[in-house]
Amino acid sequence: MTRLIFLGAPGAGKGTQAQKVAELCHIPHISTGEILRNEVAQGTDLGIQAKSYQEKGELVPDQLILDMVLHRLSEADAQSGWILDGFPRNVAQAKFLDELLEKLQQHCDRVINLEVPDQIIVDRLLKRGRKDDTEEVIRRRLEVYRSQTAPLIDYYNERHLLVSIQGNQSMEEVTASLKKAVDLDCSTP
Repeated sequence: MTRLIFLGAPGAGKGTQAQKVAELCHIPHISTGEILRNEVAQGTDLGIQAKSYQEKGELVPDQLILDMVLHRLSEADAQSGWILDGFPRNVAQAKFLDELLEKLQQHCDRVINLEVPDQIIVDRLLKRGRKDDTEEVIRRRLEVYRSQTAPLIDYYNERHLLVSIQGNQSMEEVTASLKKAVDLDCSTP
């Protein structure tokens, strides 16, 4: 059984690596963005509430996101393991997740932190060619990420769950480093 949390700045490759590991382990790759889209598309009570905030151009409140994570981790396919990508984003959410996992009688095995130098991230994101990916905007997003995530990295490091992986390698090398650093229990279902 594998339960992992992936952390990393935008452009660090956490989504790509989380998806690869999820496929290897036959477990769901769960991102808050995916959860939000699914809840809205399915018209669930949580999705309807979230949509009302989105339509007003407001951020979906933390509590609503946390309720969606609880709902998603309670689903059948998540019982044999999961990978959370980009959640939690701060220490308050991490503490909530700890309580939620205790309630679900689950635990997190490891927290993977993909470390990539800022300039490499800027270069990667500029190559995507998106209109909103200007160097100024990317650097601001990195500042926000670092200010919110530094305490989260310390939080998981103090709990002996954090594994840092150098993300400034080829995709294959990062995956190999991940496999080596984390004893993946990826037995086929």
